[in-house]
Amino acid sequence: MTDVLVAHKPELLARVDPGPRDIAALTDAVRAGKRIGNENLHEDDHLNELIPKPWGFEYRVFADDFLDVWHLSIGPGHGTSTHVHPRKVTYLLCLAGEGVMNTLSGDLPVSQGTAVRIGAGAFHGTRSTGTEPLHLVEVEAPRNKFDLIRLRDGYNREREGYESKHAKLNDTAPSRPVPYLPSARLRTGCPDGRFRFEIRAGMDIFYRRREQDLFHIPLGVSGVVAGELQILAARREDPRRPAVDQYYLSLAEG
Repeated sequence: MTDVLVAHKPELLARVDPGPRDIAALTDAVRAGKRIGNENLHEDDHLNELIPKPWGFEYRVFADDFLDVWHLSIGPGHGTSTHVHPRKVTYLLCLAGEGVMNTLSGDLPVSQGTAVRIGAGAFHGTRSTGTEPLHLVEVEAPRNKFDLIRLRDGYNREREGYESKHAKLNDTAPSRPVPYLPSARLRTGCPDGRFRFEIRAGMDIFYRRREQDLFHIPLGVSGVVAGELQILAARREDPRRPAVDQYYLSLAEG
């Protein structure tokens, strides 16, 4: 069965790691002909636009050669497919709303401040259970948006890969290069202005704590190589200090 492990501080980070059920399901999917793709970092430009989904929409907040960060909005009563990323680790961070994450062995409640680490090969899906949209941020490492196989889907997409359809975003905060971070692009806000995304130094986060802050995501290669991103949960009385020589992507309420 899928291993659902909770860290020493369960309010800070839950862990979902692949178990025998996940391996068996992935093996069956591959034998049935399902395949994952590979993102071209320089040519798949539609990934920088709004991606409509039957459950809502998503768009890219930040990307470099290693990390990929997306904002998802899931409408009330809707949910993503039960799917797997065989090659990458995913962190699911809840900005607002209420929901539940399903795995092959059980469910995890999701609400503002929830952070879940989903290991490569662990099947998962998320449903919005509240009266307002469920707002999530997915942090994916290493970057590859086409690393996706769907097991079950309420919108009959089980055999489909990642979406190719896209729409223009309301570019009040367009994606722009970050001059001091190689190959990085950042979108500083969401279309309705509800959330803000910015890059801050660890020193700034340490000395200038803000009430509206939700999460701080470390940037750079060390966490990707180690397979463990030390994401700080600002709303959960996280006792860990930011690294003063590290840049972070800060997620905050607008």
